[in-house]
Amino acid sequence: MRLRSRDHEDPELNVISLVDVILLLLIFFMLSTKFVDDSRIELQLPQASKEPVAGQKRDPIEVGVTASGEYRVNGQTLINTSPATLSAAVAKVAGEARDVPVTIRADARSTHQSVVTAMDVLGRLGFRAISIATVNDSSGTPAAN
Repeated sequence: MRLRSRDHEDPELNVISLVDVILLLLIFFMLSTKFVDDSRIELQLPQASKEPVAGQKRDPIEVGVTASGEYRVNGQTLINTSPATLSAAVAKVAGEARDVPVTIRADARSTHQSVVTAMDVLGRLGFRAISIATVNDSSGTPAAN
């Protein structure tokens, strides 16, 4: 019995169409991809120094935020935690001058919302020189950043 035939042909695999499709996809992706990264934002980060700024005209305004969320303006505790009350107190202390530097001294346990509210109130009043006081790890002394 003969099970093998003599007219046996080797199968051929035609890959020309597969190569064409791959090259077309490659060209499509190369043309549709941007090589310039437009999503980057160029930031100029602020710099902090340990020395005070020379030539300040007036004393800076200090806004304190306690751990319970209460506000203090130059050491005076406000009657409530309303943004309107904080705005009125800061406007009273600053008067017409909006170039006075303002320092926010927030307790480490205060809520983030309380600090952001203070920053928002100061920004709406027109203050542009706002700094946040921190404590140096090594010496424990406050430093404005």
